[in-house]
Amino acid sequence: MEAFTYILECADGTLYTGWTTDLERRVLEHNAGRGARYTRGRRPVRLVYWEAQPSRRAARQREAALRRLSRMQKKQLIQTWQGGKLD
Repeated sequence: MEAFTYILECADGTLYTGWTTDLERRVLEHNAGRGARYTRGRRPVRLVYWEAQPSRRAARQREAALRRLSRMQKKQLIQTWQGGKLD
């Protein structure tokens, strides 16, 4: 089952990293206040980076790797990202 790892930019400029099997639904949940506790008070959030992963396990592993990056490294990743389209 395909999964996604993603980075959101919150209204206060902070970055949040997560994973999901339904990216569009998850971003809507974050903006509706039903996402992570961290993003509830920092809405609206904006999807600034995402990667498709072949499995949930791979998505969780990539999320952990992204969380270990510094803010500067995450910003560089976002800036060099070519983007993509969801099917």
